[in-house]
Amino acid sequence: MKWFFLVAAITLEVTGSLSLKAALDAPALYLLVAVGYLGSFLALFLSLRSGMGLGVAYGIWGASGVALTAVMSLVVFGEPITPLMGLGIVLVMGGVLLIELGSQAAQKNGREAQG
Repeated sequence: MKWFFLVAAITLEVTGSLSLKAALDAPALYLLVAVGYLGSFLALFLSLRSGMGLGVAYGIWGASGVALTAVMSLVVFGEPITPLMGLGIVLVMGGVLLIELGSQAAQKNGREAQG
């Protein structure tokens, strides 16, 4: 469940961010901004409560949100992604992967030390 909640937190945060830009032209979307951000923090809380480590959850949530928002702003608003931005997105994805691999290694080492 912790991964489900984390994916929900990322999705809601990206929705809130995209809605913030769209609300400039359609102020009614500010409601979606508030729901997106509040829901994101609630889902992040639930992910942590389900046992996900803070460093892993926050790192993945933040990095994935930045990368996905950049990609979705291209799709939704036609904002360009320059080669430098593309490299940044790839580096963010690599960083998220390293955080997860490091977390798994730490958990494995912790179990071996106990066993």
